[in-house]
Amino acid sequence: MSATPSVPTPARVRAPLPGGPVWRIFGDVRSLLLAPELLLLQVAHPVVGAGVADHSTFRAEPWPRLGRTLMSLSTVIYGGQEAATAEARRLIGVHADMKGVDSSGRRYHALHPEAYHWVHATLVQAPVDAMRLFGRELGEAELAAYYGEMRDVGRVWGLKEHHLPPDWEAFRAYYDTMVADRLETNRSVRDVLDALAAPARPAPWIPEALWRPVGRAAGRAALFVTVGVLPPALRERFGLPWSARRERWLRRLARVVRVVVTPLPVRLRVALGGVLAREAGRRRRAAEAGNSPGA
Repeated sequence: MSATPSVPTPARVRAPLPGGPVWRIFGDVRSLLLAPELLLLQVAHPVVGAGVADHSTFRAEPWPRLGRTLMSLSTVIYGGQEAATAEARRLIGVHADMKGVDSSGRRYHALHPEAYHWVHATLVQAPVDAMRLFGRELGEAELAAYYGEMRDVGRVWGLKEHHLPPDWEAFRAYYDTMVADRLETNRSVRDVLDALAAPARPAPWIPEALWRPVGRAAGRAALFVTVGVLPPALRERFGLPWSARRERWLRRLARVVRVVVTPLPVRLRVALGGVLAREAGRRRRAAEAGNSPGA
């Protein structure tokens, strides 16, 4: 795999529109329940995993790092056209120098099209999985519209037209092939699993004595959901046990979430996306004012 791919260029295509399928589905609070699984899938790609292990602050501060990632993505989805393009350029700049040699001696670059596309693909698939488990399965027409807008998100990020499967059916074939043939266990996968098993305090002002029982319970729940929603082939590859009993408990949890969240108005279910986008914009402006590159 080449260590020096061409630098992606954000395309001037339409960012997701308010009220559209991506706006409604991606930012639904139920999608956040799959955030740890999304991260695990991303780092299971050998290039992404090596880049995170060598260049990311995830091991030292996993939750702030995940929070910054969510804010960045929310800016692209909810921030409007100019904010989406600016954030895409920032992300490309941040990753441009992330290259090296992994533990198996393979050269890598964070902007290699296969790895860059895989990160985008996890963001396409995770909200669909979240809706199927915690909400309702999307119909064919809704999936087609959703995927069409998410393809545009990929183009805003700098992915080329020929790197993106043309429709949902082709995307699913690509996704299944990547899971079956390309993803692997590595140091970054183990780091994510360790962070879920024993989550660090998300903020230093939270007392350790308070966080210890709360964090243990939250981590146990997040790890349970993450293992449960992983493709079975990956559970086996990562050595993560699962059983029919655990599957029944996951389905019961899903019913509870469905009953609680489904009646909420759409504007409430997706409100967090807008909050994260505004916070990301505030932080970016503060970083630019201080001549800091940001995270």
